[in-house]
Amino acid sequence: MTPVLGAGFLGIEHFTPPWDVFFLPLFNLLVALYGILLSDFALAIIVLTVVVRTILAPLFVRQIRSQREMQRMQPLIREVQRKHKGNRAKISEETMALYKEHGVNPAAGCVPLLLQLPLLYALYSVLNRASGVIQGFTPNADNQAAFDALQSQGLVQAIADSPNHYQIAVNGACNLPQFSQLPQFLPLNCQLIDPIKLDGPIHTTVGWLFGLDLAKIDHVFAIPIAGFALSGLAVVAAILQFVQVRMTSPKPNPDDPTAATSNTMTYLFPFLTVFWGGLFPSGLILYWIVYTAYLVVHQYTIMGWGNLFPLFGWQPRWAPAPVGSVAAPRRRDDEPSNQTDGRDGAARTSPPAAPRPGVAPGIPGQRPQRPGQKKRRGRKR
Repeated sequence: MTPVLGAGFLGIEHFTPPWDVFFLPLFNLLVALYGILLSDFALAIIVLTVVVRTILAPLFVRQIRSQREMQRMQPLIREVQRKHKGNRAKISEETMALYKEHGVNPAAGCVPLLLQLPLLYALYSVLNRASGVIQGFTPNADNQAAFDALQSQGLVQAIADSPNHYQIAVNGACNLPQFSQLPQFLPLNCQLIDPIKLDGPIHTTVGWLFGLDLAKIDHVFAIPIAGFALSGLAVVAAILQFVQVRMTSPKPNPDDPTAATSNTMTYLFPFLTVFWGGLFPSGLILYWIVYTAYLVVHQYTIMGWGNLFPLFGWQPRWAPAPVGSVAAPRRRDDEPSNQTDGRDGAARTSPPAAPRPGVAPGIPGQRPQRPGQKKRRGRKR
């Protein structure tokens, strides 16, 4: 049987390390917020998200700043690409050397998602526990006896009109041997501290969300497509995910393998978010919306809009092209070569071709070239 430790600590009668070290604080915090916020499960999830995101904020500051440094390094990377044009191996080698020299980690954009995956799984478990409903469970030969024993003691009840759905008890024995095989059927109060013990099941249906049940897949804001529920909440989460990733992704560049990978991630993760919306409880998607929105705002306070715009050719007036430190990669005088933009190319090549002092007076970088231009004219005469 799985060892049970810490029984009786603040009323927690069932504690199984190491998972419960991470799971139980979130579970107790969510239930506590549920009681404080007038038994509103959606508000409890939103506040839990803000609390967790605020605690983790310092871990993301360094990552966001690293991504901003990658944007600043784009002129140097383009110089490497110009110098070794056609030699992808050399470009990749020199680019990685630049990253190492400047202390920039090109894989830093993946760090937040990697950190979020364990947290997402823990929250998924927390939502399932808090809802008190086990979905899609079918006993097999190994656990049938244990399941029958729990049912006989009233700790598990089948939900009418919902095959393979079972309601678990709020109160009951916490250390039965059957829980070693079926820990998901453990009564809720067995893992809650004394001040927040529940008197009844948690109500996961939220009226101000048009009766959405956060313990189930979104069917209120969803559109059924070929048997798949296209969740409206998941679409909102995917859009926010796209904005968040694009803000910190380098500009698309076919000669930079790192940029190509980041560009793929920009579209891959939102697509996965939409897919997950048809598989996971809507409470988890609500968490993802709030979490990603918080991250977008956090990034904006540090680096502005980053590389979000132009978006499919659209550059809004309220979000002008970035200036200053973040815009360093976009300065045309810092780019030795860029054959893909005819307008910028004309701006760089026009001063040597037309040495008149009045040419392109508004383009940065032209003033330092005027003395050299006059000297060449003197030689010609």
